Amino acid sequence: MADNIIVRIQSPHGMKRINVGKRDTGAQLLKKVAKEFGCSNNGFSVYLNRNKTEEISPTMNKSLSLLKIKHGDLLYLFPSNDAGTSTQVMETLSQAHGGQRVLTPSAMNIVEDEIDQYLNKQDGKIYRNRDHQQCRHGALGKCVHCVPLEPFDEDYLNHLDPPVKHMSFHAYIRKLTGGADKGKFVALENISCKIKSGCEGHPPWPDGICTKCQPSAITLNRQKYRHVDNIMFENHTIADRFLNFWRQTGNQRLGFLYGRYTEHTDIPLGIRAEVAAIYEPPQIGTANSLELLEDPKAEVVEEIASKLGLRKVGWIFTDLLSEDTRKGTVKFIRNKDAHFLSAEECITAGDFQNKHPNACRLSPDGHFGSKFVTVLATGGPDNQVHFEGYQVSNQCMALVGDDCFLPCRDAPELGYVKESSSEQYVPDVFYKDIDKFGNEITQLARPLPVEYLIIDIPTTFPKDPVYTFASSPQPFPVVNRDVVGETQDFHTLASYLAQSQSSVFLDVISDFHLLLFLVTNDVMPLRDSINLLLEAVKTRNEELAQTWKRSEQWATIEQLCSTVGVQAPSASEFDALGGSQQSTPTAMWSCRHCTFMNQPGTDQCEMCNLPRT
Repeated sequence: MADNIIVRIQSPHGMKRINVGKRDTGAQLLKKVAKEFGCSNNGFSVYLNRNKTEEISPTMNKSLSLLKIKHGDLLYLFPSNDAGTSTQVMETLSQAHGGQRVLTPSAMNIVEDEIDQYLNKQDGKIYRNRDHQQCRHGALGKCVHCVPLEPFDEDYLNHLDPPVKHMSFHAYIRKLTGGADKGKFVALENISCKIKSGCEGHPPWPDGICTKCQPSAITLNRQKYRHVDNIMFENHTIADRFLNFWRQTGNQRLGFLYGRYTEHTDIPLGIRAEVAAIYEPPQIGTANSLELLEDPKAEVVEEIASKLGLRKVGWIFTDLLSEDTRKGTVKFIRNKDAHFLSAEECITAGDFQNKHPNACRLSPDGHFGSKFVTVLATGGPDNQVHFEGYQVSNQCMALVGDDCFLPCRDAPELGYVKESSSEQYVPDVFYKDIDKFGNEITQLARPLPVEYLIIDIPTTFPKDPVYTFASSPQPFPVVNRDVVGETQDFHTLASYLAQSQSSVFLDVISDFHLLLFLVTNDVMPLRDSINLLLEAVKTRNEELAQTWKRSEQWATIEQLCSTVGVQAPSASEFDALGGSQQSTPTAMWSCRHCTFMNQPGTDQCEMCNLPRT
C-alpha cells in the first residue's frame, strides 16, 4: 500500500482520481487515464503543468517517482490537436462526467476582442511617485507609501475624483488570477437557471428533480466590476441628430450605437465605448412607449458598419417630457425617488446583452458577460437633456436569458421572478435588504427592486470633438424617419449633393446614413461595388474616394439624380481636390423648411411661403 499513490487528473469537463504505483511508468499511467476517462490512447495528452509543458509521453519508460509525481499531484489532460476525433474526445469526456456534449475553450478557437487582447498584455499596476514626507529611502528604493498598487485596489478607486464604484473587468480578472496559485483554478462560469439535461435517475420535470440537475438558488449581489467603464460620443452632432426626432414630434425614439471599444485611461485597465453613429431601426414611437419592428436591413447595416471598422456597441432610447417649450427645458423624472431604469428596460437591456456576449478565454462556455451598453436620454436635475449610461449585471442576464424575470405592471422600479410551473422550473432568487430595525434580512425576489441589477456607466462628450464621419450643416436624412418628412430617395440625394458646401468629395460622401442609402436603395443598390468607397471613408483616403467617383456606379448615380429635376455635381464640376463648385442659380432649390423643390429664380417657397434663406 505504501507504494500506491493517488494522482488527480483534471480534464476540460472535470477531475478524476487514479490509483497508481510509484514504480509505474508514464506509459502505464496513460493507459489507466484512458481507461478511466473512456477514450482512446492517442486522443489526448497529459501534462505536468497547466500551460501544456512537460508532457508525459506514451513511450516514456521512466517511473513516476523519477518524474517527481507524488501523492496528490494534479496533472492536466487536454485533447490532442492532431487527433482526427478531437470533438469525439470532448464528447466522450463530457459523457464520462454525466453531462451533455459541451464545447469548451480547449475545443473552440476563442478570439477575444482586440481591446481585450491589448489589455491582457498590459502591466496594469498603478505606479506612484516617491512621497518626500513619508518615504525615508533612497531614490531607487520602494516602501508601502510608493510601491505600485494593483489595478483592483479599492482604496485607490474610492479616492479618485469622482470615486469609482466598480473596478474594470480586466482588473477583476487580475484579482482572480493573482495570489500564489496564479489563477490556476479560475473559471468564470455563466449562471444557469435551467434544469441540467441528461439526468436519467428520475422522470423529467415536473414529475421529478434531483440535486444533480436542479439549478442552485441565486442570491443577488451588487456586481463589483463592469465590462465597460465609460461611454463617449465622438461629438455633439451625433446626439443632436438623434434628439431632433423628439424635438419635432414629441415621440420617444430608439437607436443602436455603432462605434468601437478603446482603452479608458482614467481607470486601471478600463474599457471605453466610443460612439461614431446611431442607426434608428423601424419602430413605432409615442409620447410614452416604443415598439421595435422587424428590420429587413439589419444584416446589411452590420456588414457596412464592419467594413467601416465599426461594430454595434449598445443602444440608446429617450424618455423626455417637455417642461417649457420656450426655454427648451425638460422634466426631471428619473431620480432616486422614482427609478433610473424600469424593469421592462432592464429586461430589454439584458436581452440585448445576451445577444452580444463578451468572448472570454477563462469561461468554460467561451463567453462571459457583455460589453453591450444602454444609454438613456432623459431630463437631468437642471431640467436639461442628460445622457445616462447603464448595463445590467450578469445575474440579470441569466434571469432574462432563461425567461425567469418579468416586469411589474404598476411599479416600474420593481421586477418579479417567476414561480415554478409544470412547464418551467425556476430556482429561488433572493436579495438582501435592511429592515426598519437596521438588521440585514434576506428577501424572496417577488417582487425585486431592479436597482440590484443596474450598473451605472459615465457618459461623456470630448472637449475636442472627433469625427469619423464628416459633419455638415444640412446632412443627409436619417433612415426610417418618413413620419417626419425625412425620406431617403434620389430626390433628397440630388438636393443634398447640390447644396453641399464642402470642397472635398470624401467629406461630401462621408455620411453614415448616405452610405446606407447607397447600399440599400431599391433602384440601384451598390452592396457589391461600394467596398472601395467604404475603405476610403474608413481610412480617410481622398485618392481612393476619387477613384471610386470615376467609376460607372457613381456616373449612374449622377444620371439618376439628374432625372429627378436637380442636377447633381458632375465629374467636371469637381476641382483638383474633388470638391464641387457652388450650384448655379438656374437650378431648382429645396426649401430648408418643408423640402419642397422650387423653380429657379424664386426667393420664396411655393408650398410654405417661407423665404429661401
